Amino acid sequence: MNCSSNRTLNGSKEDDSDNDDLAINRVGDAELLSEDPLHSTLPDSISFKRKHKASLRFSLPRLLSPAHSNTDRAAHTSYSIRNPSSRIDRDRSSDDTRASPGTNLPYLYTSADSGSDLQDNQDGGMLDWQAEGPGRRVGYDDLTAIDWIFEYAKERQRLRVLNSTATGLVGYMRQVADASQIWWVLIATGIASGVIAGGIDVASDWLGDLKTGYCKTGAAGGKVYLNKSFCCWGHDEYAQCQDWNPWGVALGIASKGGSWTIEYIFFIVFSQMLFAACASVLIKNYSVHAKQSGIPEIKTMLGGFVIQRFMGTWTLVVKSVGLCLAVASGLWLGKEGPLVHVACCCASLFMRTFDDLNYNEARKREVLSAAAAAGISVAFGSPIGGVLFSLEQLSYYFPDKTMWQSFVCAMVAAVTLQAFNPFRTGKLVLYQVTYHTGWHGFEFIPFAILGILGGLYGGLFIKMNMRIASFRRNSSLAIFKSPVIEVMLATFVTALINFPIRFMRAQSSELVYTLFAECADITEDNLGLCKSGIANTGVILLLVVSAVLGFFLAAMTFSLQIPAGILLPSMAIGALYGRAVGLIVEVWQREHPGWFVFAGCKPDVACVTPGTYAIIGAASALGGVTRMTVSIVVIMFELTGALTYVLPIMIAVMISKWVGDAITKRGIYESWIHFNAYPFLDNRDDNPVPDVPVSQIMTIFEDLVVITATGY
Repeated sequence: MNCSSNRTLNGSKEDDSDNDDLAINRVGDAELLSEDPLHSTLPDSISFKRKHKASLRFSLPRLLSPAHSNTDRAAHTSYSIRNPSSRIDRDRSSDDTRASPGTNLPYLYTSADSGSDLQDNQDGGMLDWQAEGPGRRVGYDDLTAIDWIFEYAKERQRLRVLNSTATGLVGYMRQVADASQIWWVLIATGIASGVIAGGIDVASDWLGDLKTGYCKTGAAGGKVYLNKSFCCWGHDEYAQCQDWNPWGVALGIASKGGSWTIEYIFFIVFSQMLFAACASVLIKNYSVHAKQSGIPEIKTMLGGFVIQRFMGTWTLVVKSVGLCLAVASGLWLGKEGPLVHVACCCASLFMRTFDDLNYNEARKREVLSAAAAAGISVAFGSPIGGVLFSLEQLSYYFPDKTMWQSFVCAMVAAVTLQAFNPFRTGKLVLYQVTYHTGWHGFEFIPFAILGILGGLYGGLFIKMNMRIASFRRNSSLAIFKSPVIEVMLATFVTALINFPIRFMRAQSSELVYTLFAECADITEDNLGLCKSGIANTGVILLLVVSAVLGFFLAAMTFSLQIPAGILLPSMAIGALYGRAVGLIVEVWQREHPGWFVFAGCKPDVACVTPGTYAIIGAASALGGVTRMTVSIVVIMFELTGALTYVLPIMIAVMISKWVGDAITKRGIYESWIHFNAYPFLDNRDDNPVPDVPVSQIMTIFEDLVVITATGY
């Protein structure tokens, strides 16, 4: 290879162990690939491979380190290539010596048998790193780029061989069976996602209510395994329920103050010592990949990079069990984001039964995109919103067939969750509500204010969360070196603050439902949201205080070593300040009904519905923290079924994105990708190319081993 410069583009200067890497003439390689792979004959192959390393084991701490060397991130690819020396020799070859399909470009085709030597690299199986030969390539290292050209060409070659050898009825059945593999995986993934999501809902609700009491057994028919809602089924108010036994009553505390103190202690002990600590221990000892939401890692993988062991069996089990415990602990986190990771783990496990899917990263990407849609479908009860979430937030490559596959997987997941019916109300999620009233033109102004508040919340939340995570990583304090102790301390502080404030004591899903609902649909106003007159002042102040405290607690919680999502806490915070704005507008309209702004309000009919402000505030908070637009609008529409509120939600989401982008350019998931130094190339990044001298990214010519262009 002739070089006119004393440096060449090859990243940074490598160590001596890589000095044996060979540079292949790309022009000759392009000539080779331009030939018809089915009707040409090439000379004998020449093998080029890297120098054998002493050890190629990759440990888990290296995956979690903030930065990786260029050698770690390089895709170590080895091919068996043919000698493209002379086109004249190929032209002189006899037509009778035609190569069979799959032999001219052997590195593009891998049979199911050869795939057995290359285990699933996403799950960290044993890899045949030094294996070479026809149809073989070196396995992907951790956090290395996927060779899409190789994967797609390998799939096309496989289909070409299948179609050319499939004749008659048996061949047709083989083609049908091959095409149906992905659909079996998608259907199984949807069913598994719905069942796991329903189980998490039931288990987390029971564990969450266990902090305040239990359902006693007896003649009334109460059972210990029932949560408070099912234990008091049929009662309009919890005060009428005799089966539910608070801990103060269970211990025989007669005084009201003593009972409150005992329940406070039980609330802290169950939250800190049992639920949060157990979740953190599971993550630390069995699967560190099950921490946090998993969406930044899924974005990285769908963008074309390998993360080993991220979707294994242990990750699925620990994520599901840990999510139940984390949600029940009362921390400001949600299960919506982690359910996307759970669904992708299910898809990865089901793909192992089909070698053609399991050993092709290109087809894996399509299945994982559809599985992500199923996760959002069961998280919000929004199948269409799940498809759009995968398209807008997660997927790097989303063709039409992937959209159709995502739609089917999300639909199956939603149907399964509907059949499971975890709340026995016919709702897919607890906070699914229905509105009976519309909105008026003067409400555009408060809706725009909610959009501004959502953008401020999103931008400031990302900045604070990143600073907390950076301080935790760089701090030398002993508490930050032990994830379990850190989680227990954060849970203790959260429980200490949550219990005295009634808006923060409730589970996040119950709080969001109460804030979303109209007063006409609330049977028992435990939070005092439907009070009138001067009593509203205290409620508004409490809503604002709860939103501010929730902001700080969520920023502290999202970087802990437990399964944690940010979508539901953001919805809760947005619903809190949204309901506060709605109550302010309601009081204003009630005190000044004759003002010209309220001329469109009908007499003796409620003009302002504070619950609608809560859902618009929740949408603005989601838009500010994730920078999504279309998918949020569709999710909120599917939650309420109110087509009339699509326009206000669109306005709030649009403004929140603008304000959030003015504060921070990246959303929360992109910020964590950047913080963890994942090799993600954002296709929406419009930043200018950095002004870096060429000398900083090139290697000295004398350090290279060069193959001349002639003779090969």
